[in-house]
Amino acid sequence: MGALAVEAVQRLQAPEPVAGWTVIVVAAIGVVINGVTAALFMAGSKEDLNVRGAFLHMASDALVSLGVVAAGLAYLQFGWVWLDPVVSLVIAVVIVLGTWGLFRQSLHLAFDGVPEGVDLSAVDACLRSLPGVKDVHDLHVWALGTSHVALTAHLVMPGGHPGDAFFTDLARLLEQRFRIHHPTIQIEINGIDDGCRSALRPTGRG
Repeated sequence: MGALAVEAVQRLQAPEPVAGWTVIVVAAIGVVINGVTAALFMAGSKEDLNVRGAFLHMASDALVSLGVVAAGLAYLQFGWVWLDPVVSLVIAVVIVLGTWGLFRQSLHLAFDGVPEGVDLSAVDACLRSLPGVKDVHDLHVWALGTSHVALTAHLVMPGGHPGDAFFTDLARLLEQRFRIHHPTIQIEINGIDDGCRSALRPTGRG
């Protein structure tokens, strides 16, 4: 988008004629192809960051093509050579604003932050409410990829190992309530000072 903006500014300073109908026809084909492709990705764009990236990419291409069609029609009608670079600048701004959230989420994921939609305090409260659990510490939640979430936690249970059914039910509960797919739980009788004990952190594994 930066390169597009630079070229648009150069075109404003030195306007050039536009091949109206050729631009319109090619751009219209792009609208159809990219629009249909974006629609195919739309369903999964809320669940997977990669799919969302592909959806935004196709939608952005469709938007660019639509802007080109509008600029081509206006150029043929009024002969405004300045319209093409202006539309390019508008498209660049719209795309940057529309994809900023994706960039922010990707950066958050790269630094093992708690995935959006997972309330770390609610997860902590859920674990503390389990029968036999006296305390919870070293709770960390992070994304293994763009669609799977992992959890590690130490549960202080004076009664000792609660049995395999406890872990099976806990895994099901975490998946249903928080969409956490890979829990790893350490059971402690009195609480072990193993050097990694830390307060509840909202930043992921840190």
